[in-house]
Amino acid sequence: MRSWRVHTPGRITDKALVAEREPIPQPAVGELLVRVLASGVCRTDLHVAEGDLRVHRAGVVPGHEVVGEVVALGPASEGAGFVVGDRVGIAWLRHTCGACKFCTRGAENLCSHSVYTGWDADGGYAEYACVPAAYALPLPAGYSDVDTAPLLCAGIIGYRALLRAGVPTGGRLGIYGFGASAHITAQVAMVRGIEVHVMTRDPAARELAIALGAASVQGVDDPPPVRLDSAIMFVPVGNLVPPALAALDRGGTLAIASIHISDIPTLHYQRHLFQEREIRSVTANTRVDAREFLAFTAEHPIHLTTHRYALDAADRALTDLAYGRFTGAAVLVP
Repeated sequence: MRSWRVHTPGRITDKALVAEREPIPQPAVGELLVRVLASGVCRTDLHVAEGDLRVHRAGVVPGHEVVGEVVALGPASEGAGFVVGDRVGIAWLRHTCGACKFCTRGAENLCSHSVYTGWDADGGYAEYACVPAAYALPLPAGYSDVDTAPLLCAGIIGYRALLRAGVPTGGRLGIYGFGASAHITAQVAMVRGIEVHVMTRDPAARELAIALGAASVQGVDDPPPVRLDSAIMFVPVGNLVPPALAALDRGGTLAIASIHISDIPTLHYQRHLFQEREIRSVTANTRVDAREFLAFTAEHPIHLTTHRYALDAADRALTDLAYGRFTGAAVLVP
């Protein structure tokens, strides 16, 4: 099969991603073998390729927004509810211990033994991939394979970020950056009656935000026209944390939906944190988050802005992501 691997992390333009041909993997105990139909391109894949995230598995195949068809069942996977021919999703969270204090209290995303697709184990930048059956996701009807792929990380993580932001009923939400995750999260928020204000430097992203119904759209460094009850930061730029906090009303929350960001400048207590403003990080997701979000998308159609790339052009897709050359989400199609 065709695949892409990260053998030596470095600048994506310096061939950090290497195309290979290799045998089709065999599913281990409790796993499904999936023929990849579409694989989303996430900024986390870029962090893995460029070494922003430390190496967990040398030579890993990135990709954790995978839509696929089950083609084989590994030993002891028959009782997991999937059969050959099922359409399933492979997401970022791949395994947790199930026994630690975090897992037993429903916070498996914080499990210290957690394992991730495309970082600890091979992901979807290939023609086939394996997934533990207990972590494979049933997919909502009504979406193409290409449009479903971004739901599996951009959507799920955005959903968890929205929960972490704690927007009150009828509240005002600020969104910093308007890429794959943000353009999905904004729609979920608006369906819930939340007023959305978008801050982004990309003219095309501003047009998309307006088309989707944002209450206001301005530059990423510009203050919103109203005080915000909550904000979500989707861009990995620490310099935006102070202005995002300053835009919050009393008691407001800033959720940072990034696995890696640049350093945050010094905060001024009175201007940024006083009056019970707070910062919350977002760490992966639970399977409950994933199922809740995908069920939501089945009931409330989400408009996906996607750009197709052939699997053979995965390196170009990551490069285009790095340089902001598209709006919305990129998806690889074998």
